[in-house]
Amino acid sequence: MANLDQYRVNPKSFSLKDFDPRDKSERSVTKEEDAIEFAALVSEINRYQDVLHAEGKHKVLLVLQGMDTSGKDGTIRHVFSECDPLGIRLANFKAPSSEELAHDYLWRVHQQVPKTGELVIFNRSHYEDVIIVKVHNWIDHEECKRRYAQINDFERLLAETGTTIIKCFLHISKDEQKKRLQERLDDPEKTWKFNPGDLKERELWPDYTVAYEQAIKATSSKHAPWYIVPADSKTNRNLLISRLLLKTLKSLDLKYPAVPAEYKSIKIED
Repeated sequence: MANLDQYRVNPKSFSLKDFDPRDKSERSVTKEEDAIEFAALVSEINRYQDVLHAEGKHKVLLVLQGMDTSGKDGTIRHVFSECDPLGIRLANFKAPSSEELAHDYLWRVHQQVPKTGELVIFNRSHYEDVIIVKVHNWIDHEECKRRYAQINDFERLLAETGTTIIKCFLHISKDEQKKRLQERLDDPEKTWKFNPGDLKERELWPDYTVAYEQAIKATSSKHAPWYIVPADSKTNRNLLISRLLLKTLKSLDLKYPAVPAEYKSIKIED
């Protein structure tokens, strides 16, 4: 298991090529050991999330971004498999509706941020508005720079009003994406996930790599850091994100609310 800080982006020296998507540093020697460790992490996350919800004081936002097939859905399904739905919410960001397009691009995002006592997971996020739109040249370079600044301001607002932000880029290789796309086509239970448009986007892999690198470098801050998660190994991905999330929850010094004094004398009668 590696030092988690090594995955944190330093915007002064960041380059995506310095992170190997095939890295398995978070794994142990055997699959059995990994399974035992992951089960323990998931159980602890559930315990701390219960206190987070009960205390009703802190807000936590986990942002998951990555190329198609990088494992955003799988991460959510596994890491939060034991969590009580109370106090956890998932927000998916797909193509904006006409109503959303009539507002500024952050309008729909701000509606989904966590309230006190809540942990919210963004499956994709406001970063779609500086990634996809940039790759397809729907905005120019100057507009993209303005949006980086606006996103930094937006995330600072969230942080200064009590939201703890963790941003994870699920980093997979082009070869691994090819393998996963083919698996979707070959498995009748996964084919529903396949979209022919994914192949068009795959042709733009170099452009997406540059767009992600620029966006991550421009928006990784002390209050809203980016972490690069090597994700060719699903087990490595899940272990790393679990450890990051658990470390964050522990840092909040969560406590169950104090029992009101008058409750101590209450006896439930038959």
